[in-house]
Amino acid sequence: MNKLEGLDVSGKRVFLRADLDVPLEVGDVDAATRLKNVKPTVDWLLGHGAKNIVIAGHMGRPSGPDEKLSTRKILEPLKKILGRNVDFMENVDAVETEQVMLFENLRFWVGETENDFEFAKSLAKIADCYVNDAFGNCHRPHASMVGLPELLPHAAGLHLEREVEELSRILEKPERPFVAIVGGAKIETKVPVISNLAGVADWILVGGELPLEIVKQNLTFDQKVIVGTLTGDTKDIDDATISKFEDAIRGAKTIVWNGPVGLFEEGFTKGTLEIAKSIVEGGAYSVVGGGDSTQFLGQQGFLSKFSFVSAGGGAMLEFLSGKKLPAIEALG
Repeated sequence: MNKLEGLDVSGKRVFLRADLDVPLEVGDVDAATRLKNVKPTVDWLLGHGAKNIVIAGHMGRPSGPDEKLSTRKILEPLKKILGRNVDFMENVDAVETEQVMLFENLRFWVGETENDFEFAKSLAKIADCYVNDAFGNCHRPHASMVGLPELLPHAAGLHLEREVEELSRILEKPERPFVAIVGGAKIETKVPVISNLAGVADWILVGGELPLEIVKQNLTFDQKVIVGTLTGDTKDIDDATISKFEDAIRGAKTIVWNGPVGLFEEGFTKGTLEIAKSIVEGGAYSVVGGGDSTQFLGQQGFLSKFSFVSAGGGAMLEFLSGKKLPAIEALG
């Protein structure tokens, strides 16, 4: 994977693919970790003489232009985070008026998700080089993720580089005992993670809606996989499961967590809160990811207490499953 230090950006126009898919609720945008992640790379590029930077990404899954999902909505928070003026760029024909520009939602163009090469070529016309700092979308073979690196000199951004380093270390040489916590829903995306981590972790703790699906599908795992028991209302792990999970967490030196262990959106927060407290109090090196998990932990004031916060949900899961992510492969 090519790194920034090997990319000549002096006097160049840079297309910076960033993670912009953030919640738009009042109060959440300013605190969005994904927006904050882009600042170190922007500072590095400007510090190394970049002529200008076009920050581009997507929000949601629009089927076409949709004012509700315009990246214009994050323009002011981005200005605050970067500490500089940022202007808005509606399309590739717009005039560059500032050193840093924010591009419209890339998914407003169907060519983005279809990885249309002509769309990638149109984006390439506004830049001399390409930097990918959007780990959260690296499992998607989209035009701005895999097409642009074919057309421009390219490198990984600083946050993307750290994502790969952190998650690789977890898979290759974690300090032990190593505990993985897998929650949320979508059993089809979680089984590969559980199976792959079973060859690495000392314990895997499974919560969320997954225990129901595991029983329903009669799935079996290695004995190091502890499948939680849900309360009678099936919306949270029960007290006995919390106790088991806490026992495993207490002695851990490395912890990775993706997915809440209860349906906090409906008020079932106890399990997830207790697990978060145990991790923080235990002092292990902790990595957490997944949109639901990080949103909830941020609201509860726990997020900053984790050692590293991954910007990826699906991308993190696929990486931990041992899969190759197409956008990372495209960076060489």
